[in-house]
Amino acid sequence: MTSPDRTVLAPCPGRVVAMADVPDPVFAEEMVGPGVAIEPSGGRTTVVSPIAGKVLKVLPHAFVVLGDGVGVLVHLGINTVRLEGEGFEVLASQGAEVAAGDPMITWDPSALPPSAGDQDVSPVVPVVLMDGVKGSVTTDALGSAVAAGDPLFALP
Repeated sequence: MTSPDRTVLAPCPGRVVAMADVPDPVFAEEMVGPGVAIEPSGGRTTVVSPIAGKVLKVLPHAFVVLGDGVGVLVHLGINTVRLEGEGFEVLASQGAEVAAGDPMITWDPSALPPSAGDQDVSPVVPVVLMDGVKGSVTTDALGSAVAAGDPLFALP
């Protein structure tokens, strides 16, 4: 079950950027799947589910929701796994059914350290269509500001 028009919603407020601009080659080269990313607005924010479905995986820094046979990954920042959950509050349960727009994780992207160990940390939030065909996600939202819950892209 996704939104009736098969739209993936913005999980957080910020500016939409191309996946190619994500400072991590795994995301930038769409190895995980196609999508877009959001440069999040500063300040504490609640990240919401981009689609309706079942929470397949929830970690402090990322989650996957499967709806209507489509999985969407939301990854909060780059190299944030190295923070070991510090600064993230998980609000959703693995295995739970969620509606598009339901709260998933609270965090403050402006409070991230510049690095973790020997890795640079970035607050950018990739929103990925899991196992999608490279280049199959397009959007008119690139470069524009979005609020959590605004349409981000249509499922191909």
